[in-house]
Formats: sequence, structure tokens, C-alpha cells
Amino acid sequence: MWGILLALASTAFEEVSDAIGKKQVGDRVVSFYTFGFLTLLFSTTFLVATGLFRGSLIFSVDSLPTFVPRVVLEILQAYVTVRAITLADRGDFGFFRTLTIPILLGIDFFLGYTVAPLQMVGMALIFLPVFALAINEFGEVKGLRYLLIASVNGAITISLFKYDITHFNSIEAEQSIIGLVLLVYFFAMARRTTGENPFRFLRKRIFAFQTFASGVSAIAGTFAYAFAPASIIVATLRSSAVLAAMLTGKFYFREKHFLVRAVLFTLVLAGLVLLVPMYR
Repeated sequence: MWGILLALASTAFEEVSDAIGKKQVGDRVVSFYTFGFLTLLFSTTFLVATGLFRGSLIFSVDSLPTFVPRVVLEILQAYVTVRAITLADRGDFGFFRTLTIPILLGIDFFLGYTVAPLQMVGMALIFLPVFALAINEFGEVKGLRYLLIASVNGAITISLFKYDITHFNSIEAEQSIIGLVLLVYFFAMARRTTGENPFRFLRKRIFAFQTFASGVSAIAGTFAYAFAPASIIVATLRSSAVLAAMLTGKFYFREKHFLVRAVLFTLVLAGLVLLVPMYR
């Protein structure tokens, strides 16, 4: 029960953070670079502090052949994800984001891992609704290239992350370094492109809350895995993220196609249920 509640809390806070960022960037109050910086600030600080407190910042130079490419791809991933959040409809963002899971399964398949028939069905139940949504909204899917790149590249970065923490580095060290690199990237780009100092936005309540919400989301999502099987947490996080994005899109951003998305959501949910055993 606690694991599911933490996963739901993670989704809720993440949706609040993303909605605030999308609105503020859309209103040209802040650049998407500053939004990216604020999104990562709390969680990265927490990871570094945790690693230092526990003495678990373990990094091996043997990981560099996979870690360096991951750094480059994580910068790309952070950029396209923030662009997708600020450009795409929330409903579309939620659906396209689920594509990462079947793509991960496809990577495992090509690496020689066994893929069960029901998992193949699950892949289809996720791909087909997203394809149908794209056809239904043909020409209306904003930020489509960012959505697609984030889905594919996300699977690659997750695979590299899994490899590194399995063979070389601690989770705290791996993620802390990535987080710090991304903070430097977003801060430098905010200063260079718009002259913004992201730290100054923390004086405003809306951005302080956005930063806090993003951090709480990351922390709650991490601890959720300690209270329930990974398969249950993954299903809860992904399905609730799609639903939350749909509801935010409908009632806050006044997006169209809610009924179509609601019907397609049931298929995606069924597909996630069939795929999550890969996380046990």
C-alpha cells in the first residue's frame, strides 16, 4: 500500500511541476533552460547529500566507456524532454512517454533476452494506441519530434544506466554526476541564451514550489520501490502519469480529444500490465 501511495504522490507532484513549467514557459515568464535547471535542482541536491551521508558515492573509471556516452545522451534527453513538456499537449506527452517501456523490451530482445508472448502483446497494446492518437490528431501533435526522440533516447539512457550500476558504480554516484552535469548545462545555457540566473527565480513562490514539487516527485518515486515489487511501482507510475497528464490537459490547459484519449488509455493500461513482469 505504501509503495503505491508513494508512486501516486510522485506522479501528482511531477504533474504539478510540469504543468507549472509549461505554463510559465508558455507565458514567456521563464526560459525552458531555467525550467530544466529548477526541475533538477532539488533531486540532485538530495542525491549528493544522501551519497555523502551514507558514504555511497562509488564511481569506477572502468565505467567511462559507457558512462561518457550516457552523459552526452542524458544532455540530449534532458533537452528534448523539457522541450516536449513545454511544447506538447499534456495528453500527448503522457501517451508518448509510455513508448520507452516497449522500446526497452525490444532492446532486451535484440540483446538475446527471452521475451514472453504476452509481453509482445503488451508492446502492441502500447504502440497501437499511440499510433492511433497520432493519426487522430494528424498535424496537431505539437513537439512530435521531441516526443519521439525522448521516447527512443530514454530507452538507451536507461539501458546504459542499468549496465553501469550493475557492473561499476553506485546509484548515488552515477545519478549525482549526471544531475550535476545537467545542472551546469541548463544553468550555462540559461545565462548564455537569455541572461537568466535560475537561482533568482527561487525567490518567487511559484518557481520555489515547482522546484520543491519536482524534488518530492523524484524522492517519492525512488522510495516507492522499497515498499512494493518493481513491477507494481512501474505500472502505477506509468499509468497514473498518463491519466494525470490527460486530466491536466483537459481541465487546466483545455486540450481537445479527451474522450479519444480516455478510450486509448485503457489499452495502454492493459499493455503496461502485461509488460511490467520484466521489472520483477
